[in-house]
Amino acid sequence: MAMNFVTFNQDYSHLAVGTSRGFRIFTTEPFAKSFESRDAGNVAILEMLFSTSLVALILSPRRLQIKNTKRDLIICELTFPNAVLAVRLNRKRLVIVLEDQIYLYDIQTMKLLYTIETSPNPAAICALSPSQDNCYLAYPLPQKAVASSFAPPSHAPPNSTHVPPTTGEVLLFDAVKLEAINVVEAHRSPLSCVIFNNEGTLMATASDKGTIIRVFSVPDAHKLYQFRRGSMPSRIYSMAFNITSTLLCVSSATETVHIFKLGPQHNRATEEGEEPASPSKTSNTASRRLSQGSDTLVDQPVDEEDGAESPTAMANRKPNGTFMGLLRRTSQHVGINLASTVGGYLPKGVAEMWEPSRDFAWIRLPRSSSGAPPSQLRSVVAMSANSPQVMVVTSEGNFYVFTIDLAKGGEGTLTKQYS
Repeated sequence: MAMNFVTFNQDYSHLAVGTSRGFRIFTTEPFAKSFESRDAGNVAILEMLFSTSLVALILSPRRLQIKNTKRDLIICELTFPNAVLAVRLNRKRLVIVLEDQIYLYDIQTMKLLYTIETSPNPAAICALSPSQDNCYLAYPLPQKAVASSFAPPSHAPPNSTHVPPTTGEVLLFDAVKLEAINVVEAHRSPLSCVIFNNEGTLMATASDKGTIIRVFSVPDAHKLYQFRRGSMPSRIYSMAFNITSTLLCVSSATETVHIFKLGPQHNRATEEGEEPASPSKTSNTASRRLSQGSDTLVDQPVDEEDGAESPTAMANRKPNGTFMGLLRRTSQHVGINLASTVGGYLPKGVAEMWEPSRDFAWIRLPRSSSGAPPSQLRSVVAMSANSPQVMVVTSEGNFYVFTIDLAKGGEGTLTKQYS
């Protein structure tokens, strides 16, 4: 039996797993199986609605099934023109993501409310706020195709109206009013991951380089925090805020899961009493408010930069004995000296680009029973609402629980493991 899909529900109280023979639902605290369906068929994607009995299932590439697991009742089925790549749910909206379209439904009536044309989005990068009060949708800003002066031959298929994004701009869409409300200039490189916090007031983003994580306020799109995951590019697989929005957990194509701390000490502009830059407006499709200071040197994305690691962080990391490791450590020391020397002559706002905040805590995933290194496995992360613990599920079906020290940070401790 192959595992096809794994996801946490909106408040991380449950874990849902889609397999080639059906699906299973587990509680996370304590970890235990609460439901299993063996006759659902090959479940490619599933999404829970909090802790209710309502689940959305993708059984064939284009067919969606809404099911009540308690009554074992199929509520409705929908068929789409192309393969469904992702499903998002909250208490007001059902969102279906195709490669070049997003469908919005009323969750109560299953009535189609709106269809959004997007740029090609094969990775289904899209986030729906869990909150029904701040019911926002975020996805890569669609980029229009440039009109060609040459007419295609009559037998050629119609050209797409959009092209893949070349930057990491995010469009914020009000899923209740059904209108675009803002554009966030998050990264220079195309987006790879976007999430909201539980209340729909914060949004975290990462580009396809995966070195810098940014957090913005919603819906006004002011940049509040900037974190450095690492110096080397890596694909971001999953991000999750804790329930109180004081921590942000990030997993990537490495063995390390990073936990960043959100607080006044990281927000230099707030500490110094600076007023956020006033938003600027553009096109008639949305009120385009740029990120705080995004038209200045301070807010230029630094995804392409190889930032220096702090001396404290370097001391806590295990040494790399290879020649490349030695070379990298040498370059990091040079970077630290350069940043501290030059940064001392710069205003604190400008110095931000030299020193994105490092992780507050981190955890290292153990090697799996198959022997595959953790860096070769995809992972999904969540944070406990009741204790200082990080939950990680890998594509091999392993469920890990790590405890972190909220006072000191540092490396987390593996406390529970299931498979």
